Amino acid sequence: MLSRRALVAALGLTLTFGAAPAAQAQDGEVFIPLISKGFQHQFWQAVKSGADQAAEEMGVRITFEGPDNETMVDRQIDMLAAALANNPDAIGFAALDSQAAIPLLRQADEAGIPIIAFDSGVDSDIPAATATTDNVAAAALAADKMAELIGGAGKVAVVAHDQTSRTGIDRRDGFLNQIESEYPEIEVVSVQYGAGDQLQSTEVAKAILTANPDLNGMFGTNEGSAIGIVNAVREMGTEDLVVIGYDSGKAQTDAIREGLMAGAITQNPVGIGYETVKAAIAAMNGEDLPEVIDTGFYYYDQSNIDDEEIQAVLYD
Repeated sequence: MLSRRALVAALGLTLTFGAAPAAQAQDGEVFIPLISKGFQHQFWQAVKSGADQAAEEMGVRITFEGPDNETMVDRQIDMLAAALANNPDAIGFAALDSQAAIPLLRQADEAGIPIIAFDSGVDSDIPAATATTDNVAAAALAADKMAELIGGAGKVAVVAHDQTSRTGIDRRDGFLNQIESEYPEIEVVSVQYGAGDQLQSTEVAKAILTANPDLNGMFGTNEGSAIGIVNAVREMGTEDLVVIGYDSGKAQTDAIREGLMAGAITQNPVGIGYETVKAAIAAMNGEDLPEVIDTGFYYYDQSNIDDEEIQAVLYD
């Protein structure tokens, strides 16, 4: 088993390839770096606010960083390597690729550094827990709402954020499998990927709409994907298209209030950040943790967007 000092030495070559040095632990403090999937969405800022709240309450120091966009798997791996090399007490990690980070996570595990996955897990039992939304169930609910709104029959499409992260896979498949198993008169005509980027997702959605003028509905699997669909609908003047999104930043809540989006799934991003830090401290203390910490989700639309339980999980 590698010691933490040996792990630092082992990771030295990784750090020479341009990874920015991570903040180092100071004497006598508990240090927990969190590596997210990105910073470009309001969602991640809400996760950070929850992590900051937990850190303040529990008297630990955290850092929170992620790559510039959610396609930069190599950059995220460099960040994880840099964080590990700075001898943390635990790490929170939201994987862009469910498999790419496993060798580093295995080294961390051997060095006795607990890993808490958040938002998007990895295909490994190394993390002590994963703080996340039940994305399969949430996307199935989106499919149910889509079917209800288009009358149980018609053509729909999906704009997904990626096909490598657990969130991308689970939200896509949760939606598709629910449609296939429960709604035989609904046809999914296209599943395309926009990297979670609004501009790229806009172009993807416009291409889908152009190729399928009789489309009845579209589902966007994260904030950037959903806003890309809304942008495409607005730019093309598309009418009578049911749009269902995922996440709950201001652009989506505005689109719902305006009637451009029928509704969306909201996660609990502040809760995800808070539970990640809380679980990291528990893991450091040798406490038993559930494999999955379910942070919850809701469907919201014009009818309930101002309800107290929904307002509590929206973010600007």
